[in-house]
Amino acid sequence: MSTIDIIETRVRGFIADIQHPSQKKKINSNDLEFQLRKLMDDYFEMNGYSLYYRAVETLQGEGELIPIKNNQYNGKTPALALYYWVNIKVQESKWDRLEMMKLSDQFDFSYYERHPEWQTVDEWNRIQNLYTFLKSSQERETVSLEERSLELFGHEKFLIDSDSFPDGKGFLARIGISEDQLKMVNYGEPFVFWMKQGKEMKDIQRILIVENLSFFHTSIKLLEGNQLDYEPELIIYGEGTKIERSFSFFYRMFPQKNYLFYYAGDLDAAGYGINIRLIEKYPDCCIQPALLIYRKMLECLEQRNDQKIGQTQNLKYRDLFFQWFTEEEQVLLMQLWQENKRIPQEVLTIETWRRWM
Repeated sequence: MSTIDIIETRVRGFIADIQHPSQKKKINSNDLEFQLRKLMDDYFEMNGYSLYYRAVETLQGEGELIPIKNNQYNGKTPALALYYWVNIKVQESKWDRLEMMKLSDQFDFSYYERHPEWQTVDEWNRIQNLYTFLKSSQERETVSLEERSLELFGHEKFLIDSDSFPDGKGFLARIGISEDQLKMVNYGEPFVFWMKQGKEMKDIQRILIVENLSFFHTSIKLLEGNQLDYEPELIIYGEGTKIERSFSFFYRMFPQKNYLFYYAGDLDAAGYGINIRLIEKYPDCCIQPALLIYRKMLECLEQRNDQKIGQTQNLKYRDLFFQWFTEEEQVLLMQLWQENKRIPQEVLTIETWRRWM
């Protein structure tokens, strides 16, 4: 085997070890070359880099490597991109067609026909576990998603933790099975709430949901002093984005009737998103921004600070949230947005609230 063939074979071996059947992986071309150099004592004598360069170019031409075009290079001549995507591993169809036909009374295998890279041993074992369950599902009780996931797939987080289990997130969609068919429920975590003293569940009409813990406690003090906007009978601690999962518990805890929900969070991208997603996810509930509270926050503009690093600045959520306000207020909100600033809910304390009493 020639020297160039040896280097190309080893580079291909490295790439094959990295490849995943369902998602691209990122590599550093300098790190890859370093691994190659460690295996070859005569790397520099054979002008190894030029051969490594040719091997990478060959793999790129075959679509195995995809350069990430961000104007970063490996600092050598001829230059290679510093980072590459390693494409998914293409596999031959491995499943027995007769065995697939035996299970076709429950499953549609068309996705796997189109994507043979998913025809792995692990995926087939999951499908067989699923098939066995479905044959007797009428006799089974409804349990939590985590409990069913542990039973069928060996880990309670398989269907929900995409970082630890990348194969799990889309599994039910690939095989065309719903959560209902598995008789499982994705329970949210119940929320913390405070009911106004002297009130009973039947008395509840107005509910204030607040994003942050500090203002939750401040709101309780204001409520008991009859000083809180909207005069709610109930305050819910939203705990950031958690309320989007826990809100579904409300009607399991409180009587079925029409309520008025007011949401108050930080004046920032994350807060806008929570507010709008609640409105969109629960269209049958009357949920709206707590404008009276937000207006008090806007009067504390001097206490604005920088947006949190990593927040997704969704323009759709921003515009839908801003529409609730007057034109003058929208100017202030847009100013905050353009300056990449925010007003945290913690500006509303018992002391600052006295300005409006």
